[in-house]
Amino acid sequence: MKKPQLVLLASLLAILCSDATALNETYYANICPNLESLIQGAVRGMMSTTNIAAAATLRLFFHDCIVQGCDASILIQNPNGDDEQHNFDNQFLRADGYRTVLAAKAAVDADPQCTNKVSCADIIALAARDAVFLSGGPTWKVELGRFDGKISTASSVDLPGASDNYDKLMSRFSVHNLTPADMVALSGAHTLGATSCFHVNPRLYPTIDPNLDPGFASQLQGQCPAALNVNSFVFFDNTVITFDNDYFKQLQQKKGVLSSDEILYVDSRSQSIVDKFAANQADFFTAFVDAMKKLGRIDVKTAADGEIRKDCRFTN
Repeated sequence: MKKPQLVLLASLLAILCSDATALNETYYANICPNLESLIQGAVRGMMSTTNIAAAATLRLFFHDCIVQGCDASILIQNPNGDDEQHNFDNQFLRADGYRTVLAAKAAVDADPQCTNKVSCADIIALAARDAVFLSGGPTWKVELGRFDGKISTASSVDLPGASDNYDKLMSRFSVHNLTPADMVALSGAHTLGATSCFHVNPRLYPTIDPNLDPGFASQLQGQCPAALNVNSFVFFDNTVITFDNDYFKQLQQKKGVLSSDEILYVDSRSQSIVDKFAANQADFFTAFVDAMKKLGRIDVKTAADGEIRKDCRFTN
């Protein structure tokens, strides 16, 4: 008979490791052998039609995982409109990301061997990886085997905010066992894409944020007038369709677009991480891959509490 202490230890280890052990890189090897090429082809196709697709797809993965886990609940459209998509913080997600994931789902299901056998959650994870890689960033083996969630509510959304200080940002990441280095690396996803003037104007009016370079502030005012137009936008860095470390170099020059971007350099607790990534792109890529893998393990659903959606937009 096992000693009670050993039984308890085994139980605790099982709980701590449950999410990680539910996933593996070869999950679909015999289920859908062509999965990765099918998804990458769909992502490549979408990126050839719109330069927003990569950034939008990568954002979608983060917005999904950080709320209720990586379960594709961000894609659910409830008849009453009470879903994550309709939360105000998700209104700025571009449709290009949703279209990319749905295109990837269609490509997968068009293969008879794969039809309705691959979760939307795994498709988002693979599409996000490919969006990074096809933009010049790193690639990595994605851990797979997620099931799709069945619940999506607007009230469940609690995302890092554009005006959050370091402590508030870190509290939102640490609850998911993400470290300061993970937070800074994941923020580096802002090397792709743009943000609405809605998030920028508070730094410009009525007074200019002292953490902004004056010349850059004037440039931003030219793009985001005081009379707010939420459809106007600002690129995060100078290489908006290339995944690189330019974002961190911008922070060093007080040219972070969002307050939550620039605070990563202003706050001494993360400044050295920004410096490291700005000086060495390979270090950023390594940290980003590690952080993306950890992000992808958050609150993974299993067959017991999830499903494989036939249509990513609706529960079965």
